[in-house]
Amino acid sequence: MPDPRFTKPWHGVPREEIHWNPTVIEEACIGCGTCVTGCSRMVYRFDYERKKAVVVDPLNCMVGCTTCANTCPTHAISFPSLDTVFALEDRAEVRHAIEDDLRGRRGELAWRGNLPHPDRLVELVVGEISRPTAKTLLVRLTPKVKGECFCQFSPGQYVEVWIPDTEYLSRAYSISNAPREDGSIDLQIRQVEGGRLSDWAFNRMKFGDSVRVRGPLGSFTMRSPVDRRLLFVAGGTGFAPIEALIEQQLKLAPQRDMVLVWGVVDERDFYEIDRLEHWNWSDKSLRIVLAAERGFGAYGIPPGITTVTGTVVDALWAPVIAIADRDAYVAGPPKMLAAVVAHLRAAGIRAEDIRVDVFGVS
Repeated sequence: MPDPRFTKPWHGVPREEIHWNPTVIEEACIGCGTCVTGCSRMVYRFDYERKKAVVVDPLNCMVGCTTCANTCPTHAISFPSLDTVFALEDRAEVRHAIEDDLRGRRGELAWRGNLPHPDRLVELVVGEISRPTAKTLLVRLTPKVKGECFCQFSPGQYVEVWIPDTEYLSRAYSISNAPREDGSIDLQIRQVEGGRLSDWAFNRMKFGDSVRVRGPLGSFTMRSPVDRRLLFVAGGTGFAPIEALIEQQLKLAPQRDMVLVWGVVDERDFYEIDRLEHWNWSDKSLRIVLAAERGFGAYGIPPGITTVTGTVVDALWAPVIAIADRDAYVAGPPKMLAAVVAHLRAAGIRAEDIRVDVFGVS
């Protein structure tokens, strides 16, 4: 019988709605009993007559746990794909439940150490807001006090942003520009259904708002020798850190052989078109490939830019791209990253020559 201690909702989702439990492959099971005795949640019982493990209370299984499968000597236990869990984590109500749990149990969960942060906490002001697409905001944050800014950072890094006048946790956003003398930074914010910060940004943020920001953070920065050819791959607003890296390279090494591949679902999701057109016209060492899963119509992609109907991975097959012997910088949603990295590895790029940056909660 399922144990009520283990079958309570998982971050707000009723446990019976979540398909996550082990399956015993009987012909491979040797009856060692490791899974039965090792599971403290009593998912299993042991059939002493047949010497087989039996799944009796599947709802007792902890969502995401695969310990029994990992310790099975004959690989006789299978689980659903972890995509099942990742899909749940992508739901707004689950993200909010996790965040609210962290906030509510702060006294219990807070680490009491004092590890210094390699960053700074500053107040910035919303200096510019534009909405180039229905689901994208471009926001410029400027210093509130002279000198209190992110005047020095490495392109590709990110900052954490707090929603004003709330106790919600911060959200991470990549800086989409190289450092400027005035200390301003640009952020690209995608609209996420149910996202707390994106809801504030799209519906209540206004010019002049004061925003608490911490940074710079992250190691998704240029690490390649100057003689290496570069491949930049972006999905959606994963373009933000890629744009900063390209801006840096066009200033420091304008003759460097570079390729940008940027993919979205609908061609109307592209933005910064003027920037792409300028790059395409003025920087002949940079080739640009745009991919739209739903194809291209009359949106007006500048001439000279290669377009591909399909995913980012489809675009990597474009004739203008010579993938071999390049260092790759990849940014975007987790599923895209996995597919792109697998393709790059299959194309012969070494794992150590692929650098990835992933975005999540908004």
